[in-house]
Amino acid sequence: MRFVRLCLAAVMLLVAAVPGSPALAGAPAVTMISDTVLDPSALYFESYQGLVNNESFQQSGILSYAGRQYAAWYTSTRSVVVGRRSLPSGAWQTLTLPHQLTVNDSHNTISLGVSTADGRLHVAMDTHNTAVFYAKSEAGLVSAPGDHPWTAAAFGPIQRTLDGIDLGAITYPRFLSAPGGVLQLSYRTGASGNGTEELAEYDGGGWHALGRWQTAAGTYSTSTTRNLYPHGFTYDAAGRLHAAFTWREGGTGVLCRPGGLSNHDTAYVYSDDRGRTWRNDAGAVVARTGGSPQLALDSPGIVVDPLDVDHALMNDESQDVDSGGNPHVAISYVPGRYLSCVSNYASQRAAYARLFHLFRDAAGVWHKAEVPEPLGSTNRSQLVLDSHDNLYLVMPYGRIVSASAASGWTDWTVRFDGTALNAFGEVLVDRSRIETEDVLSVFYQQRSRGTTPSSLKVADFRLS
Repeated sequence: MRFVRLCLAAVMLLVAAVPGSPALAGAPAVTMISDTVLDPSALYFESYQGLVNNESFQQSGILSYAGRQYAAWYTSTRSVVVGRRSLPSGAWQTLTLPHQLTVNDSHNTISLGVSTADGRLHVAMDTHNTAVFYAKSEAGLVSAPGDHPWTAAAFGPIQRTLDGIDLGAITYPRFLSAPGGVLQLSYRTGASGNGTEELAEYDGGGWHALGRWQTAAGTYSTSTTRNLYPHGFTYDAAGRLHAAFTWREGGTGVLCRPGGLSNHDTAYVYSDDRGRTWRNDAGAVVARTGGSPQLALDSPGIVVDPLDVDHALMNDESQDVDSGGNPHVAISYVPGRYLSCVSNYASQRAAYARLFHLFRDAAGVWHKAEVPEPLGSTNRSQLVLDSHDNLYLVMPYGRIVSASAASGWTDWTVRFDGTALNAFGEVLVDRSRIETEDVLSVFYQQRSRGTTPSSLKVADFRLS
């Protein structure tokens, strides 16, 4: 079946790459089964074209474990609230942690993680090149939820370290559920255009820092610093850790503009030892966490989709892995047929950016296809796969397009236009619930104006 699928994909990728080409029949449907209010007046302000409660790089802002679903957000009073409900449709219970958002910066998101070794819920929040605010629950809160009251007393104090492990100033904390009940934290040290990726690990006995695995050194045009922006970190069923990413340069050089317009290339590495050793597609070691070599601009064999700067290539988009352990990545940028050099990120990306599906097949060959549905936004999309390897892209404003595995992911069809949600920009998805129920939970905030609070909701869709 996989051989047939790949042969069909090789033919149909050409069709999918033509903008506006008609979708084939057979793309999986989605059916909304509920739309639940979490907070009727959640904190609302626009920053970096996004909202602090809904940025796609949160890993995770909403997740499920042991029959409960968890989400976290900032209220209109800037307080941190963590909610839970019994699945599939229980009422939400909330608790308020003793912390308030420090600055109006949409990058200061909240991420949740579960350490299955001891059943704790971990919360990392409110950091953008600052010391993290961190809290963890008592043991067993999520593994035996019926035995523990859902109150703030179930969590320890708010810390600026990981139980005494000082990470320094960090950005984009992401929790990863690793094999063996281990919880990991990925984070950036340094700044945009001059930063490095690091890992820490919690095994139930405490946190310890694993160290850095990427260097900012090297030369691109006249730029001599950069940072890596991951599209996510995903463990497959065999325990392999997948990471696709883009580079962002720190100098202007020949660039139209610095910042987001200096993003370039899509690269990929994987690890079979929980992030200690990183390898390229060919299996060669390109980085060791806390050791040498460090992943670098010129590390061999890591670029899987080359793209120059000045195309408004989005960083921190999304990825997933299919049942065969093959990575799938959503990337978006302004193709050269529209502009050869983007000079206004916000307006030109909104007008011309397109979304692409990038994936590696079972033979190790990478494929790329343009999704026919216009992006029409500066924001990011979420890519997820169901239990049958059908693919869903939850685009900005809650639009959902799907493609079937049987077609080689070419029969793109709009299955939900998002209009009924009135969502602003990016949304979050509960990846863990898809794995267990084939239900897609979309965490979104409704549009507002200025700093007027708006409704924060979770829409559930049955995948078929």
